[in-house]
Order: sequence, then C-alpha cells, then structure tokens
Amino acid sequence: MKIVYHTLMQETYDRTPAGAPGRLDTAVEILGSNPDYEFVEARPATEEEILRAHGTRTLDSVKEDYDSTRAELLYQMALLAAGGSIQTAEIGVQGEPAFGLVRPPGHHASSDSYWGFCYFNNIAVSLLHLRAKGLIETAYILDFDLHTGDGNINILGDDPSFVIHNPRGNGDKQYLDEVKRSLKAAPDVDIIVASAGFDEYEEDWGGNLSTEAFQEIGQIMSEFAKERCQGRRYGLLEGGYNFEDLGKNVLAFCEGLRS
Repeated sequence: MKIVYHTLMQETYDRTPAGAPGRLDTAVEILGSNPDYEFVEARPATEEEILRAHGTRTLDSVKEDYDSTRAELLYQMALLAAGGSIQTAEIGVQGEPAFGLVRPPGHHASSDSYWGFCYFNNIAVSLLHLRAKGLIETAYILDFDLHTGDGNINILGDDPSFVIHNPRGNGDKQYLDEVKRSLKAAPDVDIIVASAGFDEYEEDWGGNLSTEAFQEIGQIMSEFAKERCQGRRYGLLEGGYNFEDLGKNVLAFCEGLRS
C-alpha cells in the first residue's frame, strides 16, 4: 500500500499542535519499517489545483499567514499537503488503497477562510481534481476526526455529488455501528475517502476510540469500496495529537483500508 509523504512535512511550520515538532515521527517510523507499505514522495499542488476549491484571497493569505513563524515554509508545506493529497487520490481512484501522511490538515479550510490548524482543504482539492480530470462524478466522505470538518461541508456540502458523514457515538461499538449504518444507507458513489482524524482516540483529546476501532473503520471502508465503487478508496491525515500513539493508530487504519 502506498503512503504519500514528504520529508519536509517533519518541519515545524506554525505554532499549532498540528505543526508541532515530532508529530509525524512515530507514523513515519512504523510505516517505514513495514514492508507492506511503500512511501511515495509528495509533490506540491499548483495554484490552479488549489483554486478549484479556494478563492484567490485564501491563496494569498496563506502565502503571508500572520500566525506562522515561517510564512514561506508554511505556504510550501500547505502546497505539498494538497499536492500529496491529489497524488493519494490518483492512486486510490485506480482501485489501490492509499493514505496521505500529510500536514497541514485541511478539513477546516473553506473556500475563502481557514482555521483549526488548516490552510488548504486537502479533501476538496483532491476530489475536485479527480472530477476535473473526468475520473469521478460522485464521492462519499467519511470524516472521523473529533471535530466536524466544516470546510469539507462549506466547499462540498451543497453539491449533491458529494455525501459527507461525520459519525458520532460513545465508545467503539456505538461509533462503529453509526459508521456501518451510514454506509448501508449511502447511495452508489465512484469513490470513498476519509478525512482521517485520530483525535477521537481514547488517549487523545476525544477520549473515545481504541486503536482497534480505527482498524475496523478502515476495514468497513474497504468492504464498502469493493462492493460499491470498484475498490476505490483513500484516506488523508487530519487531526491526532497524541504523538506517541499516532503511528500505531495510522497503521491500524491503513491495515483495515488495505484488507
């Protein structure tokens, strides 16, 4: 299974928990030492690709972000995260599972605004790229981050081609039952994707889900993809701030997604 990543994503680019030093270390170490995973170097998105999801005001604002300690690096990394997300989508749409180990995250970035540690909306940029290239018409977005991805909703929510679900539930069973219920009721789509936030983890901010639950979420997505959309599936990293355990949780999700 391919993991899209760039070594520059290890750099500290802002003052937020998502941009903190060491956040991706365990994920890179665990996935990099597993022969079942192949790293693919992320490329930067072009401005044209960003502008499918965002206005020029957002593009210009990220270039000179006031909250960044290193504005030029932030812009470079935000382009890499978006471009890497496009690459992840291009792999996934071929029926091969893929995961974008990218930062900054994106699901709180709207067309003309951004917040919540996000700058460009990686999910929207990647899906709108696939549609612009004629590779998909419809998609199901499973956003299992602790926080609702308002940017996903603001950019894609009014388009009937996209279904967005943010499951809620107390503990593994209730949460997973909600994921299964929503997918059972879902229309046929061309691809299923995950805004993969790991801050619902029992030892993270959400205090809710086990590592095993993330693997089952990936497995549920894989089963749906094989039954309903020709195996097309991918995930992109959103939240997750227990740096020590983020790697094992990402691995668990990927193990399920490639099953």
